[in-house]
Amino acid sequence: MAYTSEYKSKLVTAEEAAKVVKSGDWVDYSFGHCQPYAFDKALAARKEELKDIKVRTVLTLRPSALLEADPEGQVFTVSNWHFTAYDRKMCDQGLTYYHPMTFRNQPHYYRRQLANEVDVAVLRVPPMNKAGFFNFHLANASSRAICDVAKKIIVEVNPNLPWCYGGAEECVHISEVDYIIEHESPVETLAPATPTEVDKKIAELIVEQIPNGACIQLGIGGMPNVVGTLIAESDLKDLGCQTEMMVDAYYHMFKAGKLTNKYKGVDKGKSTFGFAAGSQFLYEWLDCNPSVVTYPVSYTNDPYIMAANDNMISINNCLEIDLYGQVSSESSGTRHISGTGGQMDFHTGAYMSKGGKGFICCTSSYRDKEGNLKSRIVPSLPVNSIVTLPRTLGHIYVTEYGMAEVAGRSTWERAERLINIAHPDLRDELIKEAAKMNIWRRSNKIA
Repeated sequence: MAYTSEYKSKLVTAEEAAKVVKSGDWVDYSFGHCQPYAFDKALAARKEELKDIKVRTVLTLRPSALLEADPEGQVFTVSNWHFTAYDRKMCDQGLTYYHPMTFRNQPHYYRRQLANEVDVAVLRVPPMNKAGFFNFHLANASSRAICDVAKKIIVEVNPNLPWCYGGAEECVHISEVDYIIEHESPVETLAPATPTEVDKKIAELIVEQIPNGACIQLGIGGMPNVVGTLIAESDLKDLGCQTEMMVDAYYHMFKAGKLTNKYKGVDKGKSTFGFAAGSQFLYEWLDCNPSVVTYPVSYTNDPYIMAANDNMISINNCLEIDLYGQVSSESSGTRHISGTGGQMDFHTGAYMSKGGKGFICCTSSYRDKEGNLKSRIVPSLPVNSIVTLPRTLGHIYVTEYGMAEVAGRSTWERAERLINIAHPDLRDELIKEAAKMNIWRRSNKIA
């Protein structure tokens, strides 16, 4: 191999690589499956000799050695662009901070605002190919942008990772890399959520709205995956994929003969994604598969790119919707739950697409700790809850009781339509609150 000698000259242990980090440095672990394993442990072991180490990452799929080694947060400050359940737990303990973003802009943030704030970038990658490239595999997203601005680049080679073909920015060359670590570690999987009967009902309502030839985006979470699985079992055909997150449901669509990308306006014949997380069979499907290509999120999440696909369908979860149509998908009051992700990106792009539709779905209600029935459609969002999707961008909201199309509608029309898909036992109280807020028509009966 032409680059064998260069590879050997840069090969070090994780402990040697971790010595590159100095007190006060910004360290970037990139995204999900790119997060290093051996390096993370080696850096954590230097806790006593370092101070003020700031780390950026996204979507932690296993416990962080840095946080486990520093439970008081005295040395390592970790900021995260999107939370998993583990990240949420760490945030509740004051050990992780959220990094607000519009997902499509994440690569731009690095190249503009953060261009001088990546001292060390560390990324887990599959083995180098014969041309000297390492691949960003399941975690393209913004990895190339991070490497473009990093002062030092370290790769941790793991032979278990798949190689994902790319449309752009999917690789880093050995000539750009400063140090190489070899460490074999498991590739983290995400088990699909078990759908409830309510989930299935919501999914059925959405699938009825999808035409043949549609281009599908599924957001993170159980509900979009349920919709995707139901699509695979439906009579739909010739579907396309442009998504930020590649999940199991797309594999099921492919196996069922539904996913052909035949009618896509861009990347015809190919499924496009920014990152992936799911089952092992998903990773095996993506490995060296020319019909599935990865791009940075500045491409996959660009509303103009997705709008070039007719019948773009975007399907995402939320936590709560208020009667104005504001959507909270990432926090409950000050407690941070997940992240903005690409919800606003895809909701915008789907609406811009000819025949496109943006769906925001949630169960109509839930039970609190005392067993009380609570509505997910609320008069106004709780104090300090983050608005993920502003009311001005809302299109179609879905619960198990139906759909509320709010685009172009007045405040009173939105209130009526949203109350109509709330839990029946909770609608009267919502009507009373809407009347107090002056968004309920006086000609309507107030319960």
